[in-house]
Amino acid sequence: MRPRSLDEFVGQEHLIGKGHALRRAIESDTVPSMILWGPPGTGKTTLAEIIAATTGARFVALSAVSAGVADLRKVVAGAQELQKAGNRTVLFIDEIHRFNKAQQDAVLPYVEDGTITLIGATTENPSFEVISALLSRSRVFVLYALGDEAIATIVDRALHDTERGLGKSTVVLEPAARDALVNLANGDARAALNTLEFAAAIASDGTISPATIAEALQRRATGYDKAGESHYDTISAFIKTIRGSDPDGALYWLARMIDGGEDPLFIVRRLVILASEDIGLADSRALSVAVAAQQAVHFIGMPEGFFPLAHATLYLALAPKSNSVGRSYGAAAADVQKTRNEPVPLHLRNAPTPLMEELGYGEGYRYAHDDYAVMGGRGDLPPAQRLQSYLPDSLRERAYYEPGEQGEERKYIDWMEKRRARTAAAAEADPFEGDE
Repeated sequence: MRPRSLDEFVGQEHLIGKGHALRRAIESDTVPSMILWGPPGTGKTTLAEIIAATTGARFVALSAVSAGVADLRKVVAGAQELQKAGNRTVLFIDEIHRFNKAQQDAVLPYVEDGTITLIGATTENPSFEVISALLSRSRVFVLYALGDEAIATIVDRALHDTERGLGKSTVVLEPAARDALVNLANGDARAALNTLEFAAAIASDGTISPATIAEALQRRATGYDKAGESHYDTISAFIKTIRGSDPDGALYWLARMIDGGEDPLFIVRRLVILASEDIGLADSRALSVAVAAQQAVHFIGMPEGFFPLAHATLYLALAPKSNSVGRSYGAAAADVQKTRNEPVPLHLRNAPTPLMEELGYGEGYRYAHDDYAVMGGRGDLPPAQRLQSYLPDSLRERAYYEPGEQGEERKYIDWMEKRRARTAAAAEADPFEGDE
């Protein structure tokens, strides 16, 4: 049922619809080298074959899984001979992301001089998987998973086509089974056709029911590659949804990852990071919950591990949010990079030897526990209390930690303002002088 012309091709209207750039290039025989990027079953190979047939070029297909530089050289040698006779060659490399840099480099000169028109197909982001020199000499066209209407059209064609499909058989596809097939194919035309073919073969009475479809497919085609683009896209959606405090969306993306076979420890590691990065002191229990989930998932494994994963996901999504941990550390780290490495103030140094005492190490240091009111018991500071500085003199006025206004962290706002005011007051007098 592979389409043989652009008119038979279903989907990707943004590329080959009437008047769109790629269709105009094909019809005017000005096709550039290109990378077709999209999920499985969206028509990458079919489109490459149609391009070659429409433009009258020789079509050579290689799979990057099994082909090497020697195979490329054979294709190039043949293309050079055809070029002398005025004919062109379209080299289609399936899964081009599996070619290493040296293999991709081997193609480059012949793309550049026009010996071949390269059409590479990949399910991975070409920005990461295809060398920049090859990308700069190619156009990248993005194909998307087919919509339900497109899948339904493909299924109906296969069901009624008497030449290449099931039109000569007596098989009947129940409407509910058709709907189930379209849904379970998940935008993958290949999965839809393979399932339909197998379902027709196992339908004992010639009728394909929803149960027959379920038996033929076994499970939905997820389109999730835990080592590829969907791995990064889905974890990004998961983290951003929790950060946005949407428990429903967070559970959905969690379920998508678990269903796709994602490593549960990868998921929970991200939760532990998020607990400090996006919640922090607004609810410090979030970190304990996330770490407990990590331990639980490691201990019990899957499939039951979804319980602690969902538990932690919901807790973190519902928790008040603050990014003060990352902001405050980032501000301090920036000063470490931008300013000189100031010596530790003498009053903060230990003096384990007589020489160090003579040099003033530790002189003027006030032991916080002897004057516990300095910390105010995490409450108000005494009205006249001046605080010693714990930063180098040149950074005395720096304020790295800015409390957030969510959850438990709100109580630190006033406390920090008072503390910094007392420290600033101390800077105007002898920092080691007693209380006034």
